[in-house]
Amino acid sequence: MTTKNLSLEHIVKASSLSEKAPVIIMLHGYGSDENDLFSFATELPEKYLIVSAKAPLPMQPYGNAWYEINFDAAQNKFTNDEQAVFSRDLIAKFIDEVVTNYHADPNNVTLLGFSQGAILSYGVALSYPEKVSKVIALSGYIHPPIFKEGYENNNFSELKIYGSHGTVDQVIPIDWARKNKPFIDNLGINYTYSEFPVGHGVNPQNFMEFKKWLEEH
Repeated sequence: MTTKNLSLEHIVKASSLSEKAPVIIMLHGYGSDENDLFSFATELPEKYLIVSAKAPLPMQPYGNAWYEINFDAAQNKFTNDEQAVFSRDLIAKFIDEVVTNYHADPNNVTLLGFSQGAILSYGVALSYPEKVSKVIALSGYIHPPIFKEGYENNNFSELKIYGSHGTVDQVIPIDWARKNKPFIDNLGINYTYSEFPVGHGVNPQNFMEFKKWLEEH
C-alpha cells in the first residue's frame, strides 16, 4: 500500500479487508524508527491495517525520538514534557488522518507502543479515549504531567489496555511500571498487566500474550 503524506512519516501494511479495517498504530521507542515495531506486522492477524509511525525529532547519529530525555549528574532521567505534549497531540491528529486516508474503522484503533512510544500511548489514550479503543503498552509507564488537563473526567468505558514489563529492565525500572495498575484501576479502565523475565525488550512469550489479548478484545 502506498503511504500518504500525513503529519508523521510512516510505513503501512495493508489490511485483508477492503475498508473500515481495524487499525494498529505503532509508536517506537527513543532512538529507534518506524521499522522497529513493524517487524511484528507479519505475525499479526491479516485483518489489521498496520501503520508504523516515525517520531518527529531526529537524533544523532541516527534514530528518532518523541521527546528529549535528559540526564542530570545523578543520572536521574527527566522528560521534556513540553515536547511530549506536542507529540501527544501530533499522534492524536495522526490517528484522525490515518482513519480518513486509509479508510480505517474509527471505532477500532489500537496504539501499540514500546518504551517512549508506550508512555505516549498512555498519554494519548487517557487524554483522547474517544480516538483509541485499545492500547498495548510495552515497557512503559504512566506519566501524568503529559495528560490533557481534566483527563480524569473522560469516559473510559470503551478503553482496554494491555501493559507488560521486563523484571530486569535496566532502562525503565520495574517499580515504575508496577505503579501503572493501581493508577489505571482507579480510573475504572479494563487493564491487563504482565511481567516477563527480560530486560528492556519483548520476548516471544510476551508477544504471544499480547497477540492473544488483542484477538480476545
